[in-house]
Formats: sequence, C-alpha cells, structure tokens
Amino acid sequence: QVQLVESGGGLVQPGGSLRLSCVASGSIFSINAMGWYRQAPGKEREFIATITSGGRTNYANPVKGRFTISRDNAKNTVYLQMNSLKPEDTAVYYCYADFGLGSPRYWGQGTQVTVSS
Repeated sequence: QVQLVESGGGLVQPGGSLRLSCVASGSIFSINAMGWYRQAPGKEREFIATITSGGRTNYANPVKGRFTISRDNAKNTVYLQMNSLKPEDTAVYYCYADFGLGSPRYWGQGTQVTVSS
C-alpha cells in the first residue's frame, strides 16, 4: 500500500501564496500519477491538479494560471505551488495516488488552507 502525508497548509491573506507538499511511501513503484483535490465546507470534493509518471500535468479551470503542480521523483514528493490565492480557495487539500485506473486509490489526511483577511 501507499501512505501519503501532506504539509504546508495554513492561513494566508488574499493574493498570497502557499506551497503544499505530499510525501509518498510504501509501494511507490505502483503509482502512475499523483495529484490534489480539495473540499470546502458544504461542497463536494473537487479535482484541482494531477501529474503523471511522465510529467504531464492537468489542471481544473478555477486554478489554471495560478497553481502549479510538480514533483521530485528522488524524494517521492509532489508539490502544489498556489499563487494569487482567493477566499474561494479555502478548503482542505488532499493528496492522492493513482495506480493507473484513472481515479485516486490512496488519499492523504488533508491539510487546511484558509485564505482570509
């Protein structure tokens, strides 16, 4: 199995930036892609970004041009750089690992991001 641990969340003012990290351990060679979802209070969990084993990325429209997903294969870590943050970005952000079926198989515990003045 795979274990995922997120970090980097916190409180930031509108227009600010945060960098989230997700470290994978366990059966890491089974991972085809990794990415991020988020869930705001009263809303369903929504996809925000993914990166494949080959480095191809994809983003949800609300974060295009503001968020950047990247990875460090040597450290088994995926990052989410979040710039120009808006109050509507407030949510719990969850890292996931995909084994090649096109949907998350493992989830991290989540890290809270709050954008407020």
